[in-house]
Amino acid sequence: MAKHVLTPPLKDTSHLVVGDEVLLTGVLYSARDAAHQRLMETLKRGEALPFPVVGAVLYYVGPCPAPPGCVIGSAGPTTASRMDEMTIPLLESGLKGMIGKGDRSFLVKEAVRAYGAVYLAALGGAGALLASRIHKAEVVAYADLGPEAIYRFEVREFPAVVAIDSQGGSIYTSGRTASE
Repeated sequence: MAKHVLTPPLKDTSHLVVGDEVLLTGVLYSARDAAHQRLMETLKRGEALPFPVVGAVLYYVGPCPAPPGCVIGSAGPTTASRMDEMTIPLLESGLKGMIGKGDRSFLVKEAVRAYGAVYLAALGGAGALLASRIHKAEVVAYADLGPEAIYRFEVREFPAVVAIDSQGGSIYTSGRTASE
């Protein structure tokens, strides 16, 4: 497995392979369930999304409030499959990466391949560690959603693993046998 340093917005993900370690430095956007629902409504109305989606990486997180002296509170990944039904329109709009935890549906895996995107897994239960990699956080949309608002994070060396690559590989199915 290789190690990569990536700077979003991403252009080409074809060099990333399931199991590769990734350190992201640059801008990530957060979005959870409620924000995704609003993004879908925005797309249905034909309006522009509230962040530059082309090449963007979405982090499925609802951060805790920032303790005194910190940029943000704990910021661990949430289960990505809850966003599955709303992922394909974002990939069609140019989204290039997603970060979460857990497997994705067959349709999302196919869309990741079709649109040359990548799904990265972050370590669940490591919210404090991941928050330490966020050096700036600002709400850019849907502030009324509280922790589910869309944040713009500036990150340095944010760790993740390639879980689904643009060639159709999946860390969740590699090595499984027909009897599993």
